[in-house]
Amino acid sequence: MSRNRFFAAVFVATVAATQGFAAIHAAPASADGSPTAAPANVAAESVAKVQAFYDKTTTFKADFTQEFNAKLHNKKTSSKGVVTFSKPGKMYFEYAEPEGNRVVSDGSTLKVYEKGSSQMYEQVVDKSQYPAALSFLTGSGKLTDSFTFQQFDGDAMGFKGGVVLAGTPKQASPAYKTVFFYVDKDTWQVRRVLILDGQGNRNRFDFSKPRVNEPVSAELFKFTPPPGTTIVKP
Repeated sequence: MSRNRFFAAVFVATVAATQGFAAIHAAPASADGSPTAAPANVAAESVAKVQAFYDKTTTFKADFTQEFNAKLHNKKTSSKGVVTFSKPGKMYFEYAEPEGNRVVSDGSTLKVYEKGSSQMYEQVVDKSQYPAALSFLTGSGKLTDSFTFQQFDGDAMGFKGGVVLAGTPKQASPAYKTVFFYVDKDTWQVRRVLILDGQGNRNRFDFSKPRVNEPVSAELFKFTPPPGTTIVKP
């Protein structure tokens, strides 16, 4: 499976990157050696503030960088670009590196275009494991619908001025074992998403220069690949 196809399989290679995963083990530890979490009510309040912020947004756009670590092959790949989310259910990842790649959803169909192989993977969203880690950004889900949360101190984990919310999926999924949301406490925006899958693969997205509620054309999410592209469907 290629680096970007994990989107079509719902982040099958999911997110916990070296720095973020190591950081949670560097957090203050309890007597049994496990990280010290904030009380459950504190975590619930933080999750509610994050959700409230995104409930008030109609569009969200940001620059992103991505690091993917494949445990089996001990290989790390990096990429970057610009991502746009629009309610309901739309998203558009435009990659600058690898140049020309796209991940697009119009809310019903998920398309993953790989320029280098001239292939596009296409899947009906409701027939796939839609990325719950980002569904709250598109208005198609709430954080508490998918996860049970613990909260850890951001300063102790190398994320100054923020908190880290560690989400355990309420329903077991091969796509992710744990999802970490790195949250800016000043704005309650998610600035980093990291997910660890059951195979130990690690993938990380960092969002910068966020733009909220800017006008976005619906045409952005109607992606047509270049002539000669091979369409792959499950």
